[in-house]
Amino acid sequence: MTSTVHTTVDSPIGPLLLVGERSATAPGGLLLHSLSMTGQKRAATVGPDWTEDPAAFAAVAEQLAQYFAGEREEFEIELRATGTEFQQRVWAAVDTVPYGATTSYGKLAEQIGAPRAAVRAVGMAIGANPLLIVRPCHRIVGSTGALTGYAGGLERKEYLLTREGALG
Repeated sequence: MTSTVHTTVDSPIGPLLLVGERSATAPGGLLLHSLSMTGQKRAATVGPDWTEDPAAFAAVAEQLAQYFAGEREEFEIELRATGTEFQQRVWAAVDTVPYGATTSYGKLAEQIGAPRAAVRAVGMAIGANPLLIVRPCHRIVGSTGALTGYAGGLERKEYLLTREGALG
């Protein structure tokens, strides 16, 4: 039986709720299941049997602080998000979009070998991403480069992309 742990950390875009499970085999002893923001669509909510444990998230919190300070471009966090096989394929593709870059929903669909008609399904899979920031769904934009769809809100998406140098 695993025990779910959580904590909240402050960030320039508001409080971030971190949810995970302790793991003896994961780097830092934690598998991160969710990173969500206040007001986010489908945000995690603390369960009654969860344990608040800020110490379990020390490494994650440090990496997030480094990211927001401009000192980190990649996260070294063991992630474990549950989703369908299609969502997992989409999320794996999202993970390949480098810091400071963006790609479109259509290009992401093409990358995973999905037909052009699957762009909407790709967008829905991205919208179901439970690991905002560390799984960089904010780097996915419309075909014209327009900022579209972000569970945390477009103003946060714009902030993150500007912070990474992907927007002027």
